[in-house]
Amino acid sequence: MSEFEVKDINLAEHGQKKIDWAWQYMPSMKFLYEKYKDTKPFTGAIIAACLHLEAKTANLLITLTKLGAKVSACGSNPLSTQDDVCAALAKNGVHVHSHRGMSSDEYFGYVRKVLNYRPNVIIDDGADLVATLHQEFADLIPNVKGASEETTSGVKRLRAMSNQGVLKIPVIDVNDALSKYLFDNRYGTGQSVWDGFIRTTNMIVAGKTVVIAGYGWCGRGAAMRAAGFGAHVVVTEIDPHKACEALMDGFRVMSMDEAAKIGDIFLTFTGNIHVIRREHIEKMKNGVILGNAGHFDVEISKPDLESLAVKIERLRDNIDTYVMQDGRRINLLGEGRLTNLACADGHPIEIMDLSFSLQLEAALSVFTGKMDGKAAGLYPVPMEIDRPVMESKLAALGVKIDAMTDEQIEYMKGWQE
Repeated sequence: MSEFEVKDINLAEHGQKKIDWAWQYMPSMKFLYEKYKDTKPFTGAIIAACLHLEAKTANLLITLTKLGAKVSACGSNPLSTQDDVCAALAKNGVHVHSHRGMSSDEYFGYVRKVLNYRPNVIIDDGADLVATLHQEFADLIPNVKGASEETTSGVKRLRAMSNQGVLKIPVIDVNDALSKYLFDNRYGTGQSVWDGFIRTTNMIVAGKTVVIAGYGWCGRGAAMRAAGFGAHVVVTEIDPHKACEALMDGFRVMSMDEAAKIGDIFLTFTGNIHVIRREHIEKMKNGVILGNAGHFDVEISKPDLESLAVKIERLRDNIDTYVMQDGRRINLLGEGRLTNLACADGHPIEIMDLSFSLQLEAALSVFTGKMDGKAAGLYPVPMEIDRPVMESKLAALGVKIDAMTDEQIEYMKGWQE
């Protein structure tokens, strides 16, 4: 068994059942395991991972372990960490350090413990491992061959580090791979954020006015699903191109200042700070529900909510009700953390099968030296990784697609008719 710090190791049996359930619906990960199980290409790899510790993630970490890696892991969000899954990971040989509801100090303590295993490969979700490596463990940087990052928020941080010249390792930008953002961000977030909302509130979406802040791939997915539920969808944006796209997709577009007056449900997808703040909260109707789907709990200003409230109640799990001086009640889901993970199980299994297949292949590229000699910075997922992941998914679904003939290949190389 691994070295570990979990809530209760006796929860492992229940956690293993959740892991086994998810594994049934992860054909791309199964394909990669069968491909590599005999050669164990991760032998000698020391992998540090900061990810949402739930059943789908567990299958990635266990597969890496079975393929030869020594894996240490911590949860990337206090409320997405599932204690029974952590216990099962420990039983499967993963050096896991995490528990649900950990404090900020505990969280960063676990990040440091994971880095103390002296990794040569990093798998990150939100860039806290990479950031802490640079801030507190600079002596370990020469040992790190590279990293991968799977979230928009994490990529934003890493790009800022790169632009400021402080990023010292190459990082594969898994988030922007076609197999990631076209499916994980749009269909994954699009479904899972509503799963978290419905589970937590037990309320109907149809007929309500839903305000989507940010019309990137995640916002697109959530808006599409809201419309499918029968909601009246409003989009707020800072990008004129995305705003026009939302308009042409059939949604109303306005400023948050305008939307605050009419919305029933507000969901943020921007990766930025205080998208919903005091001047918006003061205009909101009684009973509105606020949720965030960005990685960090900063998009909805909790300090403003707290300063405006005369009382804070919790009548239902994962909902904090802020009672305003005028009697209005403003409800916040999951402490402003990712609604889909704090209030539910995150993205659907079949979606994360694609994302974690990319993570496995990206980690293998790093460990086997394909990033050696590259300057520090962000790098796209090579198409020779991205395309086969999607091909394996289609094959598992029994879907066939066409291939170009030799004549067509030659034709596409030319320029003369």
